[in-house]
Amino acid sequence: MLLPYSLIRPLFFSMDAETVHDLTLKTLHQTQNTWWSKMFLHQPLVSDPLQLMGLSFPNRVGLAAGLDKNASAIDAFAAMGLGHIEVGTVTPLPQDGNPKPRIFRLEQANALINRLGFNNKGVDVFLSNVQNAHIRKPQGPQTSPVILGLNIGKNAVTPIESATQDYLKAFEAVYPHADYVTVNISSPNTKNLRSLQSDEALDALMSALEERREVLKAATGKRVPLLIKIAPDLDPEQIALLASTFKKHCSVDASAKQGDWGIICSNTTLSRQGVEGHVASRETGGLSGAPLLKPSNAVLSQLRQAMGEHFPIIGVGGIMSGEDAREKISCGADMVQIYSGLIYKGPELILEIAKALQTHAKKAT
Repeated sequence: MLLPYSLIRPLFFSMDAETVHDLTLKTLHQTQNTWWSKMFLHQPLVSDPLQLMGLSFPNRVGLAAGLDKNASAIDAFAAMGLGHIEVGTVTPLPQDGNPKPRIFRLEQANALINRLGFNNKGVDVFLSNVQNAHIRKPQGPQTSPVILGLNIGKNAVTPIESATQDYLKAFEAVYPHADYVTVNISSPNTKNLRSLQSDEALDALMSALEERREVLKAATGKRVPLLIKIAPDLDPEQIALLASTFKKHCSVDASAKQGDWGIICSNTTLSRQGVEGHVASRETGGLSGAPLLKPSNAVLSQLRQAMGEHFPIIGVGGIMSGEDAREKISCGADMVQIYSGLIYKGPELILEIAKALQTHAKKAT
């Protein structure tokens, strides 16, 4: 039985956005795997299986990174019927992020602006939480079907010229515990981070990660897929260069969806299109929510055209309904993730999207 979100949203929205975010995560952490969680959070896991990057996803809807930066509520989110959960962004060392206030609601637009800046408790605390999650422990004859992605970034104090070293440190730490790893090079809230999306910088970073992955594969006996999370603020020329760089590092034939690399499209936007005139639109940071749907879909469509039909792409940005999720799939996504939609619509949105995509998949076949 799911507690109707419409009953508690007015209370949540009467409070400071970051305060209620922290309070919600603390409550989820403290009550997960208890009778309270089973009574008020549990939703069925809709069966809509998908094989992607060599992984078996139970359905096509996941949690985007950024909501649970410290991986403290993995089991609570798994109880809501998500097929995969991505936690982070985590950096090698703890950091406070940018000064508060740093999250702003734009309610009329179903949108958020944040400039959090990779605030997190560091990779050691993060991995302790991951290892303590029940979905990572044996549940009878087999483990939970929910896929876990770990999202990594660089510390703010690390010069951009040394960013690769931070990514390699974080990658090596999370590798044994991840079903897949996402490399966040597109947050607008860490100085110069998006410069890593340029063809030369991205090529160098991917090469370094590939080399380290070979070492880690030999040590652990498992091969972990890597995804790059990109920005929606890319023009067609930048998208073409990005696609060209990816093609250098991975096959895009029929075997690619079982392969080593993928893209998450997209992060938040620096644009304020669709929220002009809103008092909070003057705040710096990344815009997410409903206004992000069209621009992120435009980049997604161009990426799919450039990369071909067999390259793994996860679509995120602006999904507020099952229809939005179907549109994301039609633009070329293999599956979707949500964040702001969960804040505005509540956990019921997960079930709505999962059922919508299940129906979409059945019609496609």
